[in-house]
Amino acid sequence: MNRTADALRHDAPREDAPPSPSFPGCRSFQLTRDAVDHYEGRFEYWDAATETAWVVAEPTSGTHEQPSRRLSALSEVIASLRGGPIECRGSMDLIWNAGERERRRIMQADEVAYLYPARARIPGETGLVLGEHDRPDVVLEVDHTTDVRRGKLGLYAAWGFLEVWVEVPDVTSPSRPVGRVPGLTIHRLDAGRYRTVAASVAFPGWTAAEIHGALNEPVRSDATDGALARVARALGTRDGTGPEDTPWLRRQRHEGRREGRLLERGAVLRAVLAGRGMADLEPVLAESDAARLPLAVALDAVQHCRDAADLRVRLARTAQNA
Repeated sequence: MNRTADALRHDAPREDAPPSPSFPGCRSFQLTRDAVDHYEGRFEYWDAATETAWVVAEPTSGTHEQPSRRLSALSEVIASLRGGPIECRGSMDLIWNAGERERRRIMQADEVAYLYPARARIPGETGLVLGEHDRPDVVLEVDHTTDVRRGKLGLYAAWGFLEVWVEVPDVTSPSRPVGRVPGLTIHRLDAGRYRTVAASVAFPGWTAAEIHGALNEPVRSDATDGALARVARALGTRDGTGPEDTPWLRRQRHEGRREGRLLERGAVLRAVLAGRGMADLEPVLAESDAARLPLAVALDAVQHCRDAADLRVRLARTAQNA
């Protein structure tokens, strides 16, 4: 990561909030400063000055929740192939000016992703406090019945979040704001303002179109698998890591290579029997698990056996002596 990105991730926000943010698709209600810390529901934004919270007007649906869950699952695949953890923290409170009770503001993200959790100051249960915790590498906002561009996006820029993905799901809703068409837009912070980019910087080379497809497809496609592998390779090349650095994947790869060697041994033994005109003895190889024996001694058994009974004896004796 470059030093500019690190500074933006660690530093306190430079500004308060853009003037008059609006929250289409939301309704407001009173939530006092005393009550907000104990409020267990979700809201888009809360302002201490007016003690007002904005919550999505329609009940939360699976269409809204799926992209967040899917991003977490896709990140796990990338992390495994890359050989380094990625942590998705789900919906999280993002708190500005938490030390000043009269001026505090809270925004809730749909999903956040840390690509280097081991070296980041990750928030706990109380949420991310700007200036105390590190900002995530990616924030995901899902616009199913909302439009974050008219409120939350300006706040994200003012508060210094490097990369925000805004996903409009393929499955639509009658209450979706006019002009919101399915697709994903990547907003990258540049000199205090967001610019739209075609591909993620945090997940290098993962395009907006590929991400949108991956978040919406019912079953993970070959195209998505290819994109995940490509992004993982790019991260691994940058970090000097790979699949062998993921313990469970390393074990699977080693087991796969071992099974491949066993298949090759079995093919050699079957070929010897076939060459001797004794292909009908191949079932004896399988029942004796001959491919797992040392190749030289197993070869001796198949080269000198007289019949099935003799082959069983020779393989059993070999197994006992191995």
